[in-house]
Amino acid sequence: MQERYVAVNGNKIRYIEEGDSANIIILLHGLGGMAERWLPIIPLLSKKYRVIVPDLIGYGKSDKPQVDYTPEFFRDSVLGFLEALSLQNIIMIGTSLGGEIVAECAITQNPAIKRIVMVAPAGIMKKPTPVLEAYTMAALYPNHESVRIAYQMMMGDNKEISPQSVENFISNMTRPNSKMVFLSTLLGMKNSPAITDKLQVIKIPTLLIWGSEDKMIPIEYSKGFVSSIPNCYFVVMHGCGHAPYEEKPNDFVKIVLDFLK
Repeated sequence: MQERYVAVNGNKIRYIEEGDSANIIILLHGLGGMAERWLPIIPLLSKKYRVIVPDLIGYGKSDKPQVDYTPEFFRDSVLGFLEALSLQNIIMIGTSLGGEIVAECAITQNPAIKRIVMVAPAGIMKKPTPVLEAYTMAALYPNHESVRIAYQMMMGDNKEISPQSVENFISNMTRPNSKMVFLSTLLGMKNSPAITDKLQVIKIPTLLIWGSEDKMIPIEYSKGFVSSIPNCYFVVMHGCGHAPYEEKPNDFVKIVLDFLK
């Protein structure tokens, strides 16, 4: 697994990658995340695909410019990232905020994007859940206890929380300007119109995955995506919370690979 940087619209974007296939998978993390959130599945996917995983602008080791972090800003940054690396034959997979960004990219009908996978995407839910509130407090006041509790709420009872995930989140949120980016992202998501009306223009094959026990973005919000995207396949991962790629990585990858076949 290699770590690299690329300039996108005047900002430095950090990414990791593994695999050497001509077919490319882009993984986009969620709010408060970084590329390492996908570590449980990168080795599994890279057996058949070239897997490229950026820190979204404002997060991880990527630059954090003083701007409004709206869904449109993230979309333009990601499309600029694809162009900067001259990528084609792209499958985009995004979770939560990353799922909304994937949808926004697909709405542009960029011909390089061939299929998309969204995991409990944001974009429709506008009222915070108790889990999102706990996660926000953990981001603003990051310590081992607050982060562990938020992750436990997000993933479900009796799920093992990776100590490294907790450490990565704390490291991520204590970088300069990280809290500003987090709050700006929250406001940008809240104040933007629901994505529902734009989803119908997505024509490429789409897979929607949702954990049945998701309390961060409850599964009821799946209806808006399924009913609006013409070519949408919907899979519920039972017993999973908001991060099925981390909770059941092997099952998650099998679902994705079966869809890509």
